Amino acid sequence: MHRVAVLALDDFATLDLGIPGQVFRVARNHGPLYEIVTCTPGGRPVRGPAGYSVVPDHDLSVLATADTVVVPGILSGKPLEDGTIGDDVREALREAAGHARLISICTGAFVLAAAGLLDGRPATTHWRDAPNFRRLFPRVRLDPDVLFIDDGDVLTSAGVAAGIDLCLHVVRRDHGSEVANRTARRCVTPPFREGGQAQYIERPLPDPAGTTTAPTRAWMLEHLEEPVNLAALAAHARMSVRTFTRRFREETGLSPARWLAGQRVAHARHLLETTDLPVDVIARKAGFGSAVSLRQHLHAAVGVSPLVYRQTFRTPAALG
Repeated sequence: MHRVAVLALDDFATLDLGIPGQVFRVARNHGPLYEIVTCTPGGRPVRGPAGYSVVPDHDLSVLATADTVVVPGILSGKPLEDGTIGDDVREALREAAGHARLISICTGAFVLAAAGLLDGRPATTHWRDAPNFRRLFPRVRLDPDVLFIDDGDVLTSAGVAAGIDLCLHVVRRDHGSEVANRTARRCVTPPFREGGQAQYIERPLPDPAGTTTAPTRAWMLEHLEEPVNLAALAAHARMSVRTFTRRFREETGLSPARWLAGQRVAHARHLLETTDLPVDVIARKAGFGSAVSLRQHLHAAVGVSPLVYRQTFRTPAALG
């Protein structure tokens, strides 16, 4: 059982604190896959912004037994004000970094950075807090324009819903897309948003009356095998190419081409994990046309070839 320890601090972001327990708890494959525990400094209650306190079952010593440590966002406190944290929290996190994967949600990145665990590494946080983060932690390679960043043993996400995306990404990395997709369905949330997708940074909402690109996006998902062009997509949405491109980016944070490529990669990953289809067949079914094109896109997304990906994420029983 993989132990996930959630470190709660005063003035925690309400939804951030609940995300790990929800996503990792419902991730199952013939049984639970994760154990979730919550801790605070000294095992003391911590208070949130919604008129209640959380009383944890553990103090910081539980981090020594964790396989993954999650730091939810905070809304105030010294990490945000002067970039410092208590000695006890800093030492517990630094010791955990020697054996555990570290994850932050939203401004939880301030806590990891204050512990010196993000120096020289790529990281993200909520776009609104990016200027303050850069001022306090100039040695961190901050990218405030993405949903999450996976840097191997340290992963960071943007605000709130991006924490769900990151936790689902971790489930997918640990157990494959079939388990992650089931988990997403249990949580009633989209199963896949790539980490490089842009944060929704004060974009105007599209006009509500019949101008959304959602039906066209649904059509694209049903026709991944087929070649499409921007003019055809705009015609399907009954918009000009210019209007369609603008609205598509407003609603997804991505261009139509990049969004479609991400969905095709996701479908190819699912087929690699759950079928024995040859790579060239998967490439055609996912809309890449050739194994070479699939290999290029998959390597750009996850850093491995289709065959290596299949060997990594298929269980021995499935491979046998």
